Amino acid sequence: MPDVLLYEKEAWSSGFLRLAGIDEAGRGPLAGPVVAAAVIFDPTYIQAERAPVFGRLTDSKVMPEKLREEYFKVLTESAATLIGVGIIEAEEIDRINILKATHKAMALAASQINPQFALVDGLPVKGLPCESKNIIKGDALSISISAASIIAKVTRDRIMVDLDQQHPKYGFAKHKGYGTREHLEALRRYGAIPAHRKTFRPVAELNQLDLPI
Repeated sequence: MPDVLLYEKEAWSSGFLRLAGIDEAGRGPLAGPVVAAAVIFDPTYIQAERAPVFGRLTDSKVMPEKLREEYFKVLTESAATLIGVGIIEAEEIDRINILKATHKAMALAASQINPQFALVDGLPVKGLPCESKNIIKGDALSISISAASIIAKVTRDRIMVDLDQQHPKYGFAKHKGYGTREHLEALRRYGAIPAHRKTFRPVAELNQLDLPI
């Protein structure tokens, strides 16, 4: 069992008490925004209270939806956390590409809480407002990144549920914009809406992109 505070302890011991974990949700879907979150824990609180409160924190993608929602509530209501969220919509993703959009969302999230240092899931990120360390599979190895992954995913999932209410033909509440068979069939039948990423291949290859819904 890895010590999910190992990277945090290293940063705190170096004097970076405002340490943020950063992660994103929604790089791969054909529709909807990419969402990033940054989370700063109070070091004293998280070291004292981590086991009973955050003992099951891990990569949000492998957590049951109900547990993600429970942790989202705990994280957003805790006085021991600072949270920032960055959202980049489909139109801008198409304009600047998904990698730059993801990095921009991460930078926006971090800038809201002003960290001294950041732990980032995955590959290095350009443009953050502080120094950072990237961690491959960091959402399972760092409690701060795990927390950010939950905030990002739950925030994005809720956006997609709202989008589903506006455009129920596409099934966004079910697949969250990913390229499932159901979603691709809806695209063929009804065309794309502004929330679709027009530069993503399955959308770009369709001939009905501008049909009214």
